Amino acid sequence: MKQARFTIEQISAVLRAHAAGAEPGDLVRRHGISKATLYHWKRQYGDLQVSDAKRLKALEEENHRLKRRVADQALNVQILKDVLGNGR
Repeated sequence: MKQARFTIEQISAVLRAHAAGAEPGDLVRRHGISKATLYHWKRQYGDLQVSDAKRLKALEEENHRLKRRVADQALNVQILKDVLGNGR
């Protein structure tokens, strides 16, 4: 998976600064992100605390792993059906 450039703590700090009234343009320049990234973070993490955001991230990663496992299992079942001739 792609390595994140910003940690949850850094994202949370940027969002707290934005909530405190900092101008989005200033935050964008200071942290080297785009406005789209700032608003994406705001939509994704919103009012979450750092611990909640970490838990959300862990759950998303677990969900991704589980979805991949289900897809692999479905592929295995389809291969077995094709081999046995019951693929219809």
